[in-house]
Amino acid sequence: MSHHFDAVVIGTGQGGAPLAVRLAESGRKTAVIERHLFGGTCVNVGCTPTKTYVASARAAHVARHAAEYGVLIGGDVRIDMARVKARKDEVIGASRDGVEQWLRNTPNLTVFTGHGRFTGPHSIRVDGHDGQQHELESRASFINTGTRPTIPRIDGIDRVPYLTNSTLLELTEVPAHLVIVGASYIALEFAQMFRRFGSRVTVLVRGHRVLTREDADFAESIQKVLAKEGVEFRFGGEPTRVEPLGTGARIWLNDDTLDASHLLIATGRQPNTDDLGLDAAGVAVNAHGLIDVDGELRTQVEGIWAIGDVNGRGAFTHTSYNDFEIVAANVIDNEPRSVDTRIMTYAVFVDPPYARVGMSESEVRKESRENGREALIATMPMSRVGRARERGETDGFMKALVDAKTKQILGAAIHGIEGDEAIHTFVDIMNAGAPYTTLKNAMHIHPTVSELIPTLLGMLKPLK
Repeated sequence: MSHHFDAVVIGTGQGGAPLAVRLAESGRKTAVIERHLFGGTCVNVGCTPTKTYVASARAAHVARHAAEYGVLIGGDVRIDMARVKARKDEVIGASRDGVEQWLRNTPNLTVFTGHGRFTGPHSIRVDGHDGQQHELESRASFINTGTRPTIPRIDGIDRVPYLTNSTLLELTEVPAHLVIVGASYIALEFAQMFRRFGSRVTVLVRGHRVLTREDADFAESIQKVLAKEGVEFRFGGEPTRVEPLGTGARIWLNDDTLDASHLLIATGRQPNTDDLGLDAAGVAVNAHGLIDVDGELRTQVEGIWAIGDVNGRGAFTHTSYNDFEIVAANVIDNEPRSVDTRIMTYAVFVDPPYARVGMSESEVRKESRENGREALIATMPMSRVGRARERGETDGFMKALVDAKTKQILGAAIHGIEGDEAIHTFVDIMNAGAPYTTLKNAMHIHPTVSELIPTLLGMLKPLK
């Protein structure tokens, strides 16, 4: 069956769903294709479910430490993992259904459920879940197919019941010993939450520190908090072989072994671009399977765009949604916008959270060495923040980096209570292009975390 559309969107993640609606509302006859679950990674196996687990884990953590605040709770704190999962399912079910109904009820928008593959630069075949095959023709196609977990090559990995970030969320019992391969943000978030649920947790770190893309002092700060809660770290712990052990796994680390009731693989993600028929469309992928795009998120093929995780220009829900905004501005609103001017910001949702915007200290130091950039730096422990002391949560610190000549903020990071919210003070000033003195001289509300940011900026000294 052949259909002609003005635009086709493949995937209903955080960029694809709103883009399909905007295209339809603009008067374009639009189709959207979803292969599996409406809402994409964030709604189904990413931000939404993991943050509901983070909330449950924090509730358990606070309950265990209630006596420190003069609150007495009788008996031990127990975890009903089946109820934790059920709560997660309720939250994501509402979000997933909301996305699907939004798309199906949008006028001028046709929803296809099935797997879409390009058969040419302007043609897509959909193998429908209903057994029917549909041929779609369109002059404009938008790829939003997301990513999936990367499984490393470990001898025996195909013979053990390993978990990923999505299958771990289906457990109905607390693991006795969760071993995690990987040390980036997904690994650390799961490490802390399952330790708080009561599991013994061991994190296998390939190198000599966690979060290798972050400054070493922040990585150490985060590791210290998790270790204090009982998370174990094995550095230089890259598995060489695994084998089944009952319902779990035995893991070889060179000549040593480690037994796990559950094994989680959290070593990164790979783009879902290998089964889209991109060759037929003339769209190339790079060595990582990502689709290269320009500042307006156009591929090298006229009429094809790539948004979200598949383009390598950001791998977060907020970057995917911003991709939608940029494409909509250029394609629909005739408002020139480019991803090249975007200031990157993100958070690691451990507790307390770690949030960052712009350049890191190591990146600024590299620029100083190579280009002679003169920079200023300031750091402050969270123990100076009244909100942190009042809550009894003083772990972490904050850092800011400024260009000494232009007074522009180059970057900032916070590991501390409510740091994921307070970082937006920097985000907004940086996007406004205002000098750091605008923020330094602002009056903030007491007692908050943000009120100490002007104080931090008043402590700037030359970066040596």
